[in-house]
Amino acid sequence: MYEASEKRYGKMVYNRCGESGLKLPAVSLGLWHNFGDISSFENMRQICFTAFDNGITHFDLANNYGPAPGSAEKNFGRILKEDLGQYRDEIIVSTKAGYEMWPGPYGDWGSRKYLLASLDQSLNRMDLEYVDIFYHHRMDTQTPLEETMGALAQAVFSGKALYAGLSNYDGETMKKACAILNELHCPFIINQNRYSIFDRTIEKNGLKESAQDCGKGIIAFSPLAQGLLTDRYLNGVPKDSRIRTDGRFLKEDALTKERIRQIRALNDIAADRGQTLAEMALGWVLRDGVVTSVLVGASRPEQVMDNVRAIKNTKFTEEELKKIDEM
Repeated sequence: MYEASEKRYGKMVYNRCGESGLKLPAVSLGLWHNFGDISSFENMRQICFTAFDNGITHFDLANNYGPAPGSAEKNFGRILKEDLGQYRDEIIVSTKAGYEMWPGPYGDWGSRKYLLASLDQSLNRMDLEYVDIFYHHRMDTQTPLEETMGALAQAVFSGKALYAGLSNYDGETMKKACAILNELHCPFIINQNRYSIFDRTIEKNGLKESAQDCGKGIIAFSPLAQGLLTDRYLNGVPKDSRIRTDGRFLKEDALTKERIRQIRALNDIAADRGQTLAEMALGWVLRDGVVTSVLVGASRPEQVMDNVRAIKNTKFTEEELKKIDEM
């Protein structure tokens, strides 16, 4: 029987999620990769144990995470039932709906029917009565925003979710959604968006500024740019890398000569800071206090430990930031 480390809360920093009362660990664990039915279940368990033992209390999922879609929730639900369930009140579980999950007109996008049906399915797969955060996973221009936000509010009011979140929204749409949710008195607290040294989209589309203005948190996914912001590709593409073994998300043509030059230059900056490139990349996302948490994946327990070390140094000089931007 798994017993969590008694020292777990001394190893992590917890940041308030916007102006809400909820705190999230500075590093959260995403189950986007490595928790589907093609992965080792024992390895999943050990990744979760290592995360929780080091103060990572937040586990992030979506209805379609796998492969196959739904399998990450099913496998995590089994881990909760068999091992982590005794700590449920110390754990934040989040899930999402918004991408295609089942065939036909009711298994995609942002309709009330899809979101509420999907949440019920997610709860069944994880054998949970509620999730802590339920997100709409992407903007839907074909569905009235009032309908989608009403569905999120209903999820909360029904007791099946404690908080509402938005993912992959731009700043303008997020502000409109926030106004609707405020009118509904629904606790919308967080935005989940891609953000890294290599991807500044939320700075350009207004999301980062709008979230700060509205008092909402941000959790950044792909903060390591699918592994590019690590030492993994400093000297070419390893045979066992994700690019070679699973090309769904990171393609080999992303590693241009220019990109490799940038990675090596950034690695030199990290070394001067006494950090690995991954530690510096995560620290950069957390540098100004606007981002509540970075969402990291792991294929083995040791990677969790590597990521946790990033919280030791999230301060940058102006000169360091300038050098990073120049790269």
